[in-house]
Amino acid sequence: MPVAKGGLHGRLVLAPRSPPRTLYRVISARLEFDRQVQVLLDKGYPALAGMPEGAFVQLVSPLRETAAARGAGLAPPVPARVPFVLVVARALAPAERTMPLTTLDGKAKPGFVDRTFPPGDLDQFESIKEVQVPDPRAYLAFDVDRGEETRNVTPDDAMAAITAQGRTPITVDEGIALVTLFPESLEKNRCFSLAGSRRGDRRVPALWISQGAPKLGWCWAGNPHTWLGTASCADRAGPPEAA
Repeated sequence: MPVAKGGLHGRLVLAPRSPPRTLYRVISARLEFDRQVQVLLDKGYPALAGMPEGAFVQLVSPLRETAAARGAGLAPPVPARVPFVLVVARALAPAERTMPLTTLDGKAKPGFVDRTFPPGDLDQFESIKEVQVPDPRAYLAFDVDRGEETRNVTPDDAMAAITAQGRTPITVDEGIALVTLFPESLEKNRCFSLAGSRRGDRRVPALWISQGAPKLGWCWAGNPHTWLGTASCADRAGPPEAA
């Protein structure tokens, strides 16, 4: 059966007949993983992580089968929700260096970290106890949702709703990965908090649009904003042998 690669997210166009739905999803998940890796290569993540391109690819490649196995049953990506995100975490790529590699969908202006984070402050935001990161270098976050239903809800109250659904809020690393790989996920009046990373105070990191570019700042845990939800994911996983 002839197969053609194409589409915004590397989905398949199959002719003359589509294969069973499960097979379509598995193939698409592998192609989507490859697309995400290529985006990171194009943005210079290997150099940022201080390793040759081949070593970077070798590090993340085992996650491809995890993406195929666990991403196969998830819906195709839309701006508000994506099946999985390849997260290169702070051990390799700190937020101060990855935020400038983000852009808005169709724009070239680079993202930035807000000046209200004093030097070294952002490094002190750690994953909350509910968030289990499978590998401090790179892993996959599945069924990532930017939190449409939690807009105008305080991060404190959103946390309770997210936990009740068996989900967890995403971290700073995961939020940057989402905007890097799916820039269309950050839209005017549809931005999101990153309540999976906290510093022991009332600040909650968040991503929104400022000066025509993605901005990593923070909001208070008890303050609602009509334009800000709280993003979450279903779970996280490493390579098959570690999943």
